[in-house]
Amino acid sequence: MITAKQGLDRLKAGNTSFVAERRSVGKASIERRLELVAGQFPFAIILGCSDSRVPAEIIFNQGLGDLFVIRVAGNIVAPSQIGSIEYAAEMFGTPLVVVMGHSNCGAVEATLQALDNPSSERSDNLKSIVERIRPAVIDCDHSLAPDARLDEAVRANILASVQNLKQGSDIIKQLLADGRLTIVGAEYSLETGCVSFIDV
Repeated sequence: MITAKQGLDRLKAGNTSFVAERRSVGKASIERRLELVAGQFPFAIILGCSDSRVPAEIIFNQGLGDLFVIRVAGNIVAPSQIGSIEYAAEMFGTPLVVVMGHSNCGAVEATLQALDNPSSERSDNLKSIVERIRPAVIDCDHSLAPDARLDEAVRANILASVQNLKQGSDIIKQLLADGRLTIVGAEYSLETGCVSFIDV
């Protein structure tokens, strides 16, 4: 298993290849598929948004078995996401977690709209996502133009998700304390294809 730093470097290099349109299919051969039947050892866990424009394997130029990907609207941290990360970190020894949001996130935008118009109709299920994002974005600057406010809110939500993950599990706290796990934030730009990693 590679280290968290090596994994981060590999993700950065993969994203550089993706942006430069030098993307390969990664390891996706029949031989690789059969090799993985016996088990998996992903080098990074990605907690990202469900948005169809943000597929982690593609934007990081990785192949079968490389990434353990959890996708949920708004890259929120809830018990099922925490459990999935605990599983991968403990079972496979995966040393790196990347919490990745993206520009123009619809879930974050829906949360800002709910803050501005509390009486707007939403299903109970969508409300549960909004309520997880709300604490992160409630203090975003209302004087900003809508696009700038959304940008600020996306970043605030990423940082909040990182902190929620670090504090939401005794297993993850212990892995962090032992130096066996590193958690970082990241933001994907729909416009440029670049991933910017956030120092948290």
